[in-house]
Amino acid sequence: MTAQSRPVDHELVRAAAHVARTRCRGDNHTVAAAARARDGRIVTAVNACHFTGGPCAELVLVGAAAARGAYELDTIVAVGDRDRGVVPPCGRCRQVLLDYFPTLEVIVGEDDRVRAVPIADLLSESHVWADRRLAAE
Repeated sequence: MTAQSRPVDHELVRAAAHVARTRCRGDNHTVAAAARARDGRIVTAVNACHFTGGPCAELVLVGAAAARGAYELDTIVAVGDRDRGVVPPCGRCRQVLLDYFPTLEVIVGEDDRVRAVPIADLLSESHVWADRRLAAE
């Protein structure tokens, strides 16, 4: 893991924090995510907790972005409700984000130590699904 930090998109962190504060209520929605599309738009979403699992905010955001025609994302961040701050993506989300957006930057860290890192740095020596698709062509 190289853990190279990039400039942090603080507007994105504020957008996710705002959604977490205003839209996450109770146990059904506990994390908000925000991503910046390549065209500069910010897309937001919340998770859907359920005893069967349910999608994380990052995965809901992938679908919400596609629904808005934003197929290329540059940066993503998730923020917990109740002022929990930035929440790193789980393993499943890391793999999906890497497969969909191999050049994505992910904002991680706590408080004044947040940083943006390449998604690949969060999954060292990972399998890239896109590589498999390219090999089949």
